[in-house]
Amino acid sequence: MSPTISTPARIEIAVDGRMTGATRVYRKHLGDMDGVYADPDAYAAALARDGADQLVYDVHEHRYGSEPGALIVGTSTLLPGRYGEEFAVTRGHLHAVADRAELYHCLSGHGVMLLETLDGRSEAVELRAGQAVDVPGHWVHRSVNVGTEPFVTLFCYAADAGQDYGVISEAGGMRDLVVADGEGEGWTVRTNPAHRGYRAGS
Repeated sequence: MSPTISTPARIEIAVDGRMTGATRVYRKHLGDMDGVYADPDAYAAALARDGADQLVYDVHEHRYGSEPGALIVGTSTLLPGRYGEEFAVTRGHLHAVADRAELYHCLSGHGVMLLETLDGRSEAVELRAGQAVDVPGHWVHRSVNVGTEPFVTLFCYAADAGQDYGVISEAGGMRDLVVADGEGEGWTVRTNPAHRGYRAGS
């Protein structure tokens, strides 16, 4: 039996994250971020000030199929912000098929990719335009905007990977937080006191 062969797709990707040819666009607003930030009072104050419809980040993606070997390519645009000492973040995830890797290439802005394994390893990779991080499977990952402009990344991963968002919320947040360093415009990593440990991985 002959395999189903998808048609090649031309897509145009701008440094601000706009993507011509996207098959899906989704947005996360401030009201969707309940429980994500470590300081609930700071989050509540931002919600009262800016409203639940305030955009936090959006994602444009192109998917040509879900067959084995198919890829999803897209952009994530995370707006700048602070919630207490913590910088703006995406919800973050582990792939549902945990061994699936993902590439993130910074198109513009200044950010950090926060990476953790279920057994306790942690990395914080700083990214500026032209820099990339190749995230292996089995790493929980989250984008953090530590700059004053949108942090825009181009991503690519296997179409069958899926996302497990619950792994972070069930643990009380990621083990580490990316926070202001208290010395100006810099950032540092601090242990999250609410983190309860990740569930056992496969």
